[in-house]
Amino acid sequence: MPGPEVTQRVAELRQELNYHNHRYYVLDNPVISDYDYDRLFQELKAIEEAHPELVTPDSPTHRIGGEPAEGFVQVEHRHTMLSLGNAFDDESLEAWHRRVTNLLDGADFSMTCELKIDGLAVSLIYENGVLVQGATRGNGFVGENVTQNLRTIRSIPLQLQGIPPPYLEVRGEVYMPVASFRRLNEERAERDEPLFANPRNSGAGTIRQLDPKITASRNMQIWVYSLGEGDGLVPPDHWEALKWLESLGFRVNPNNRLCPSLEEVKAYYHEWVEKRHDLPYEVDGVVVKVNPFNYQNSLGVVGREPRWAIAYKFPAERAETRLLDIVINVGRTGSLNPQAILEPVIVSGATVRHASLHNEEDIHRKGIKIGDWVIVERAGDVIPHVVGAIEERRTGDEVDFRMPENCPECGAAVVKPEDEAMHRCPNDSCPAQFFELLKHFVSRGAMDMDGLGEQWCRILIDRGFVGAVSDLYYLEKDKLLELDRMGDRLATKIMDNIEASKTRPLPRILFALGITHVGAEVAELLTQRYASLEQLAAAGQEELTAIAGIGPKIAESIYDYFQVQDNLAVIEKLRQAGVKLHHEIEIVDPGDLPWNGLTFVVTGSLSAMTRREAETRIKALGGGATSSVTRKTAFLVAGESPGSKLDTANRLGTRILDEAAFLRLLEAPSDALLSPLEAQ
Repeated sequence: MPGPEVTQRVAELRQELNYHNHRYYVLDNPVISDYDYDRLFQELKAIEEAHPELVTPDSPTHRIGGEPAEGFVQVEHRHTMLSLGNAFDDESLEAWHRRVTNLLDGADFSMTCELKIDGLAVSLIYENGVLVQGATRGNGFVGENVTQNLRTIRSIPLQLQGIPPPYLEVRGEVYMPVASFRRLNEERAERDEPLFANPRNSGAGTIRQLDPKITASRNMQIWVYSLGEGDGLVPPDHWEALKWLESLGFRVNPNNRLCPSLEEVKAYYHEWVEKRHDLPYEVDGVVVKVNPFNYQNSLGVVGREPRWAIAYKFPAERAETRLLDIVINVGRTGSLNPQAILEPVIVSGATVRHASLHNEEDIHRKGIKIGDWVIVERAGDVIPHVVGAIEERRTGDEVDFRMPENCPECGAAVVKPEDEAMHRCPNDSCPAQFFELLKHFVSRGAMDMDGLGEQWCRILIDRGFVGAVSDLYYLEKDKLLELDRMGDRLATKIMDNIEASKTRPLPRILFALGITHVGAEVAELLTQRYASLEQLAAAGQEELTAIAGIGPKIAESIYDYFQVQDNLAVIEKLRQAGVKLHHEIEIVDPGDLPWNGLTFVVTGSLSAMTRREAETRIKALGGGATSSVTRKTAFLVAGESPGSKLDTANRLGTRILDEAAFLRLLEAPSDALLSPLEAQ
């Protein structure tokens, strides 16, 4: 049995870790370094492993996820999780307000406005301040017990602060941040897996994973939006309840607003119609609630909708249109990508004519046929996609889709690897593959040959000027001037940018080659281990698989690429043209680097380099590069058109660098940080 000293130390560690979790994940204002936090966490984990009898459900070590569940148990909600009625314009909002006012005998009342998070509603139950149950909304009466998964979300407190009541239920919306959604889809794209449609669906699926470690890996978040039930004294109104919940350690959205009048509610709504896509999470409207609890109780519920609340929805992110055809685009790795051809329809203010369909399995799973009326969704900057068919509108003339047996570009027999969802053209000489590869090679994230857009790539191929990416380095200005609409200024620009690309960093060159499964992140990993393409070409599959982050599928793809003589010939021609295919690898203690422990965010357009290149330079000096400005951010590097991140940085007091100041900082990374005026 552990002694009292060990038991006391466990209690101290849990209290300290819970405090720091709240500072970091809820307040966004940490007071210790990640290293110090990890040291405390590992100490607690070691004690619990040595003394399993001390393990409790509210321990911070449970954040990492336990063993996979066999299924979810249904739980009945003590109080129904209600649905909301909807308003779609100011007139319907005014009608709701008139009904409420009449039911309250003309009384004045304040209202709260909250952003309607596009996520998954959950109920959290605490007993004596400890989280004991988390459940999905389900049908409002019965949900699924997903406690183990919700424990992994670090913004959900396992133990409350202050003096909580003996029993407390709160409701909130669990969601996947847009940045996490993009990262998840990038990882799936590199593995040639079907992409998720939107953050809401992937977030809901994450919460319902039987393995909580999957939930833990996806950076889910929560906003708590209401008090469900609490023993003892509770605040007099919803606004005060939110502030009380925040004092207990819950994450409450700072964009909530108390509005004394209907005109202020309308102003809040129209403000966020314009600003919603600046948020790092998706919202689909504003929830308006009568603020005083005594008025809420008086108004009551109709069916499953409270009279005292309404969801004022943003303009539709979905629309209905006809699917005219499904065409096949051949990607640079040979993947056959179905694309929907649609009758033009306006979705979220943009005209949509094409939409993603992922693969044949996705089409059949959704039951989509050519000629169907379909639902098209476009959320934020996510690529439009077809959600599903409207089967009740079918006429019988619709046609089933089948993947072609031969590549539509070169005629080669299509193959479908057993372990992949994608059909592929196996012909490396397929003109469509090369066109996509050439566009990728010259793109800004790869070799950055500004001036060579999609149109010019097509012309260079059609005229026979370019048959391999290496041929770009053997173009002559006089030959370019033979092309229609090619002036001297553009030809000079293209030639200059081709020449400048010879010194791109090795990770960019490796990424530009278009090796299947080798995205920008994988290229960074590989070039941290190999100093040249020659070294990488000589690596075996087992050696590659031993690198952290490189799985067997990626290793096989890399190895196979360097076994093809045509690929080696391209690399040799790049070398002969003067493209730098190597770099220096220096093993450095991170603590010796001048920007160790500093976090940067790069936003807007830079003229001297791409944002990815800037982030690479930051990491080389020991700094961290993230996508969101928080109180931990040391510097915001602001290029042209920085957007809302600049506003956030100004609000938080983050030091801001324009591009010139950032370049000076790169030249003198140690000295410049000592001058606070340099960053202003």
